[in-house]
Amino acid sequence: MSEQLGASIHKPLSEIEVTIEANRCLYCYDAPCMNACPTHIDVASFIQKISTGNVKGSAKTIMEANAMGASCARVCPTEELCEGACVYNEAGDSPIRIGDLQRYALDYVAARDIQLFEPGPDTGKRVAIIGGGPAGLSTARDLRRFGHAVTIFEAKDQLGGLNTYGIVPFRLSVETALWEAEQVVKLGLDVRTGVRAGFDITLEQLVKDFDAVVLACGMGNVPKLGIEGEKLEGVWDALDFIERAKLGLPIPDLGERVAVIGAGNTAVDALTCAKRLSIARGKEARVICYYRRGAEQMTAYQFEYDFAKEEGIEFRFFCAPTRVIGQNLHVNAVEFVRTNLETQGDREVVTPIAGTEFTEPVDTLISAIGQSRLIETFERLGIAHDFGVVKVDDSLQTSRPGVWAAGDCIFEKGMREAMVVEVAQQGKLAAQSIDAYLSAKVPV
Repeated sequence: MSEQLGASIHKPLSEIEVTIEANRCLYCYDAPCMNACPTHIDVASFIQKISTGNVKGSAKTIMEANAMGASCARVCPTEELCEGACVYNEAGDSPIRIGDLQRYALDYVAARDIQLFEPGPDTGKRVAIIGGGPAGLSTARDLRRFGHAVTIFEAKDQLGGLNTYGIVPFRLSVETALWEAEQVVKLGLDVRTGVRAGFDITLEQLVKDFDAVVLACGMGNVPKLGIEGEKLEGVWDALDFIERAKLGLPIPDLGERVAVIGAGNTAVDALTCAKRLSIARGKEARVICYYRRGAEQMTAYQFEYDFAKEEGIEFRFFCAPTRVIGQNLHVNAVEFVRTNLETQGDREVVTPIAGTEFTEPVDTLISAIGQSRLIETFERLGIAHDFGVVKVDDSLQTSRPGVWAAGDCIFEKGMREAMVVEVAQQGKLAAQSIDAYLSAKVPV
C-alpha cells in the first residue's frame, strides 16, 4: 500500500544542480551551519568533497557525525537548522540546499552498497541496548567503532524505530531506514527482535550479563482521548495507521470525511497519509485537523504545516473532541467544544467554552495527541523516572550505575516532539560516556 501513497516529496538534484549548489559554499570559518546542526556535521567539508568528486568521502563525513544522516536528510527541519543558519540568508539570497546535498551523498553510497565504517579492535566489553530506533542505533554504531560488543533488544520485528514504522513513506521510505540500520548491523551486532525489556527480560539479567546497559526504548503508542465512543470501529491510533500504510498492510475504506485530532508532526503525517490514500483509491476524502489550541501553538514544524495545506488538508483550531458518536458500532460523527487559552501563572491552559458544542460528521477518526510514556516498563526495570521521563545525569547515566539512557525516553515532558537528529546526538554522547566508563575498567 505504501506505493499507493505517491512518490517521495524529495526531488533528487540533477548533476548540474549538485555542481552549482556545492560550488556556492563559502566555507565560512565560523561555520554557522555546522553549529546549528545538533550533531555538528562538518557541512563545509562534506560539500567540498562533493564539489571535488569525492562523494564517498562526503557521505563518510556526514555519517561520522550522525549515524542517522540519511534519515535526517529527509526529515530534519533544515530551514530551522543548517539552512536557516546559512550566511546567504543574511544577504537576502536562498541558502545552500544542504539537506538535498546530504541526501545526494548518502543516496550515492546506498545505491552502491558501500560500507562506510569498520568496528574497532575488540575490547572484551559487552553492552546491551534496549531499543533499535535512532537513539539505539546511533549508540550501537559508535560503541562498535570503539570496539565494544553490542547486543540490541528490539520489541518489533525490524530495526529503525519510528524511522521504519512511524514516518510516512513519501517522506522517509522503509528502504532508507533499513539501509541506515544495516550500516550499523554490518559492524557486527547481535540483534534480538521481538523482545520487550521489563517483560521478556529483566534489568537484573542484563546487568549481570553485560558490562553496560542503554535504555533507548523511546515511547509508546498514542494515549487514549479519554472520551465516550473512542473504542468504535473507524477510530485509529495515528502510529498504528501510519505503520499499516507504510508497510502495505490492509486499511479499511476511510470514507468521505477523515478527522485527525492533534497538531504535531505525527498528526501531519496522518493527515497527509489519509489524504493520499483516499486519492489513490479513487475517492478523495475531505481530511480535517482539529486542534484544541491555535496555529501558533502547533508543535509541527512550519514546513510540515505548509506541506499539509498544499496537500489540501483543512485546519480547525480552538476546538476539542468531547464525544465520539457511532452508528452500527462504527464512528459517524464527533462532538466538539470550542476552547480558549487562559494564562494561569506561568503557563497557558486550555479551557472549554460552555454552550459552544458542535457536531461534525466523520467516517474515520485518527488520534494523534502525542505518545504515551513507558511508565510500566521503567517501573519493572527499577529505573528512576518522572512520569515516564527517565532521569539521567550530564553523562546520560540513569539512577542505576552502569545503565544509561538516550532518545525519546529522556526527552523532557511538555516539550515539542524530539527530532531524529537530536536523539542521534544523544546516542553519540551516550556511546562516548559508556566508552569512557568501560575504558576505565579495562585492565592495563
